[in-house]
Amino acid sequence: MSKKKALITGITGQDGSYLAEFLINKGYEVFGLVRRTSILNFERITHIQDRIILISGDLLDQNSLINAIKESNPDEIYNLASQSFVPTSWKQPVFTGEATALGVARMLEAIKVVNPKIKFYQASSSEMFGKVREVPQTEKTEFYPRSPYGVAKLYGHWITVNYRESYNMFCCSGILFNHESPRRGLEFVTRKITNGAAKIKLGLSNELRLGNLEAKRDWGFAGDYVRAMWLMLQQDEPDDYVIATGITHSVKDLVQIAFDYLNLNWEDYVVIDPKFVRPAEVDLLLGDSTKARKKLGWKPEVNFKDLIKMMVDNDLEKLKNSR
Repeated sequence: MSKKKALITGITGQDGSYLAEFLINKGYEVFGLVRRTSILNFERITHIQDRIILISGDLLDQNSLINAIKESNPDEIYNLASQSFVPTSWKQPVFTGEATALGVARMLEAIKVVNPKIKFYQASSSEMFGKVREVPQTEKTEFYPRSPYGVAKLYGHWITVNYRESYNMFCCSGILFNHESPRRGLEFVTRKITNGAAKIKLGLSNELRLGNLEAKRDWGFAGDYVRAMWLMLQQDEPDDYVIATGITHSVKDLVQIAFDYLNLNWEDYVVIDPKFVRPAEVDLLLGDSTKARKKLGWKPEVNFKDLIKMMVDNDLEKLKNSR
């Protein structure tokens, strides 16, 4: 029997790297779409680079997507690429719309043109709930995005539903709540905190500047969440699913766990800086993944405390090795 093939956009990102690993272990032939840039950052996939095939392409370029699909001839496409940093979306709202919103439409149209039987996964986001209408949030909760990123993700979500219903294509959206890992970029608050705490512990810094400590999120481990993506495309019928732990923590909780783990008092080092406060804040995201647990048989395996410790350990190791 021939190997199943998957094409992953955003393969060099946190989720893309974990998903590529997961699919390789499942026996897939894995292709990754990468944008041609002067500096290529393959840090997250270096350990598996000889086991994946990279194809040049860009979500802003329709023809490149058509060519990538023809070249890889995949059974499944996972669209994880986007302009994914929320604060940047206020500074670059048009680019965020082009990549994060219209990029999804370009990919779906490319699939329709080349082979509408390809199964498609769209990385939707809990940021679509924004100013939440109910707690916890389910697949039926009304959306109210509070950032250009959330708005763009909402377009990507609904265009995925639209292609599923209009063309009978197998298209799924995973409404993923915050998921982190040692591979998370330093610009994200979770990694900023674990890296900042590690730097203070090693005497490389004496303060950590943060914004709103009261913001609450439902944080899980990225390695658990990519398993849910795959499970969605193995079902008989396409559908949309909330993927979350069902437990919420504040930024302050995260800070406390990271600093306590290193025997530090966070209040001695953390400085509140207004420049890190969002123009429109999302206060409380809490997901109800009952549907995914029942239909997909999915549940998270790594708890919040262990996730933060894993990230702190990784940052300590990296910083020690770079000295």
